[in-house]
Amino acid sequence: MSHRPTHAYPRDLVRFAARRWPEGRIPDEDGLAAIVETAYHASFLREEDRPVVFRAIVCEPDEVAAEVAAHDSLHVLRFATTRPFDEQEVRRLSQAATYERALIGVSFDQGSPVIWGIVHTGPRWLQTAPGNRAMQKLLPDCVALRVARPGHVALSWGDRPVAELRQGVVGDSRVDVFGSRWLASRFVDTRAEVSELHTLVNGGIPAVDPDVTRLIGQQLIRRVVAIIRGAHHGGTLLIVPPDCAAALVEGRYVRLKYPFAEHAARSRFRQLLLPMLREVASLAGPTEDAGTEHYLRALAGPLRELDDSMFELAQLIASLAQVDGAVVLDKRFGIMGFGGEIAGDLAAVATVRRSLDLEGTRYEEEIVDRVGTRHRSAYRLCNRFHGALAVVVSQDGTVRFVSWHDGGVTYWDHAALGLSESA
Repeated sequence: MSHRPTHAYPRDLVRFAARRWPEGRIPDEDGLAAIVETAYHASFLREEDRPVVFRAIVCEPDEVAAEVAAHDSLHVLRFATTRPFDEQEVRRLSQAATYERALIGVSFDQGSPVIWGIVHTGPRWLQTAPGNRAMQKLLPDCVALRVARPGHVALSWGDRPVAELRQGVVGDSRVDVFGSRWLASRFVDTRAEVSELHTLVNGGIPAVDPDVTRLIGQQLIRRVVAIIRGAHHGGTLLIVPPDCAAALVEGRYVRLKYPFAEHAARSRFRQLLLPMLREVASLAGPTEDAGTEHYLRALAGPLRELDDSMFELAQLIASLAQVDGAVVLDKRFGIMGFGGEIAGDLAAVATVRRSLDLEGTRYEEEIVDRVGTRHRSAYRLCNRFHGALAVVVSQDGTVRFVSWHDGGVTYWDHAALGLSESA
């Protein structure tokens, strides 16, 4: 039988985070606990039947103001007088400082947390976090927190995730399935194909490290997942290998209610990717290959418009997931269709492995009747097609990666590994 940790609460989150802040950064534990407790209890309130979701930043106003010159998307508005940081004040302000576009500014006055104003960020933070633009620091070095749904509080150091409390469980939100070797290995052939295309299309300009293609593809899926989570609806992405894609076209195993016709428009990701690689390559010297450092530098300049288009593609894919059924992508991230129902002659799966680490080397067996149809269908498909990958986002915001791995169907709870540690 699987061991599950006992329920955790705000102070457990603060203690868990205490060992995970950047070196030399030790926030006041009691003060932070008071803020997290207030945020946690506020998350269960409603404002005229609207959920209380918000972001907050814990620092003095001048610390944010110092970032404004470097980041023109930040707009700091200070109140003439501070307000108490309590559940009812947060409930009211959460409707003005909307989760997608602003943070509530919090500091301490004689040891008690107070609200000093609102920091407007715009939606660009959603494009970058927790993706690969993290090197382009948006927030100052201080504690930030997010409340995305009742009982879910996530802590960060500026833009860097640290820990989160979700469904009564504390997790290390620095742990990231996208950082695993097994996931990267699934797309080695696709990245090699892209490298060949880049050379063919762009002639003699420098080659681009396949890691750049990996980062761009991961950024797309990260954004899709973040947008689906933000919609509180849930959804499933199926990324299928060629053998499954062929069967899918014939209507076997996955029945698409809304299949897209074979057309170049289905390959929007590839259409954007090749010009992005060309821009990255243009930053490299004549005797060097372009790498991730060139990509990150290009994001601040020549790639900005193309990256915005890639973000729009993520928005599109996430919106398709709002319809019941799966969104199906091929391994090139071409959009095959949506409203997919996993059906057909697929063997039942009685147990799956819950991975306890990034590479699936430690796991626990679980019976599948603890989850709903969405998850069980993904298990059956991955059991039949070992190259398939399912990303299942639940309505409560949990994200599960499912795939065949080392002889069995395995799932990873994204950003919730390492939970066997004591909090």
